Amino acid sequence: MEHSVKQQFEDYIKLIEQKLDEFLPVKYPEEIWESMRYSVLAGGKRLRPMLCLETCRVLSGSYEQAIPTACAIEMLHTQSLIHDDLPCMDNDDYRRGKLTNHKKFSESTAVLAGDALLSFAPQIIIQKTPKTVSQDKILKVLEEFLVNAGAEKLIAGQIVDIDSEGKQIDKQTLNFIHENKTAALFKLSLRTGAILGGADEQIIEALTLFAEKLGLAFQIMDDILDVTSTLEELGKTPGKDALEEKATYVSLYGLDEAKKQVASLCSTACGILKKYDIESDVLTGVVESILERVC
Repeated sequence: MEHSVKQQFEDYIKLIEQKLDEFLPVKYPEEIWESMRYSVLAGGKRLRPMLCLETCRVLSGSYEQAIPTACAIEMLHTQSLIHDDLPCMDNDDYRRGKLTNHKKFSESTAVLAGDALLSFAPQIIIQKTPKTVSQDKILKVLEEFLVNAGAEKLIAGQIVDIDSEGKQIDKQTLNFIHENKTAALFKLSLRTGAILGGADEQIIEALTLFAEKLGLAFQIMDDILDVTSTLEELGKTPGKDALEEKATYVSLYGLDEAKKQVASLCSTACGILKKYDIESDVLTGVVESILERVC
C-alpha cells in the first residue's frame, strides 16, 4: 500500500477515534458508560466507518455529514463483538488484544453494554447529523441501520452461525452466515455513505455489490488468519473455529482454494469501482490490504 493511502487511513482513524470519544461521555451510572467506552475505544481498524466516510466524500466532496452515521456503525459493530464474545456464544477471552468486555466487567454488564450501544447508535445519527441533511436522507439511513442490525441481517447470520456449530453444513448455508453476519455491515457502511453523498440508485446498487464482494473477501481472510496467525497478530484467540467445529471457508475449501477465492473477490470488487468510475485510493487500498494479508 502506498504511503499516501496509509496516511489517508491514519487520518480517518484519528478522526473516528476522536468522534467516538466525543459521542460517548461518561455519565451516571458510570459502569455502563465505561463498559461501552471500553469496547468502542479498544482500537481496531475502524474499517466500516472509514468506508462510510470515504464513500460519502467520493460522491459529494465532503464526509462531514456522514461522521455521526459512521460512528453509529462502529458502535453497532462493537455491540456485535461484545455479544459474540459472551460465554453463551463464541466464549472468547480476548478481542483486539484486550480482555473481552465480560472478562473486564461482568457478563450482565457486557449484555447491557451491547444493548445500550444498539439503542444509542441511532440516537447519534438523529441528534448529531448536520441540520443541512434532509430528514428524508436521515430516515433512509436509519432504515438501513435498523434493518442491517436486526433479525433479517446481522442477527440472522449470528443465529445460523451458532446453530451450525458441530454440524456439516453446505456452501449455501456458509454463504448465508457470512453475507449477513459480516457483509451486511460492509453494505450498511457503503450504502449509507452513498445515500448521504447524494448518489443515484445505480451507484448505490454498484456500491452494494462492491460491499458484498469486499465483505466476503474480508470474512475468508478472517477464516484464513484464524488458522495461520498468533494471538498477538490476530488480537483474539486463534484456532477457535476448528476447536468449536465451525464450518469456515478454509474447512470447506482448503487453505489454497480459500486464498484463490479472496483474490477473485478482490479482483471483482476493484472491477466494479472501475466500471462505474468510482475513483478512490482508499476503497482500492482496503481491497489491496486484504490481499496483502493472505496472498
